[in-house]
Amino acid sequence: MFARFSILAVVAVLASGCSNTSPVLGSKNISYGDTKAVETVTNEFGSTDLQMIAETMTRSLAQSGILQGRPVVQVYDVKNKTSEYIDTREITTSIKTQLMKTGTARFASDNTDMQSQVDQLKLQNQSGLYKKSTVSKTGNMVAAKYRLEGSISSIVKRSADYKDVFYKFSLQLVDVESGLAEWMDEKEIRKTTER
Repeated sequence: MFARFSILAVVAVLASGCSNTSPVLGSKNISYGDTKAVETVTNEFGSTDLQMIAETMTRSLAQSGILQGRPVVQVYDVKNKTSEYIDTREITTSIKTQLMKTGTARFASDNTDMQSQVDQLKLQNQSGLYKKSTVSKTGNMVAAKYRLEGSISSIVKRSADYKDVFYKFSLQLVDVESGLAEWMDEKEIRKTTER
């Protein structure tokens, strides 16, 4: 009986030692939230809008069938045509990431990352710092078959009692050689606030 009690006591001590007793630093008014929850703090562009746009556009493009054979796509940053600050690079990155996860496309260095690619090739080929057999050769970058570009615009209406914001996001896939738009889609979002 005593041996059974001792074993139970040891197990209880070990179990309590494994629990997380780390203190939480910071304000008690801050907590983690669900990143997929609908965010309606203001009627300005927010995380829910970004997620809806990225998911809708990715699904539409992946299901269009135009990306058969995993073509190389160059992604251009979304143009912000609204009156508010929107980090359009994050919209672009979300769409690119979700398309990458579907496995329907490969991506060339985009217009903002091209200089980093060129700098790396120069460093490897001209610095003399790298073993020749491991150096990436110039002239072997793969050109994009398609260019993916888009824009976001908004219309804001106000009255004494309401503020209405209408967002329109447009995205198109253009064949680089022919210049023809091969796919286009839009996502519209309306947010209304009662004052």
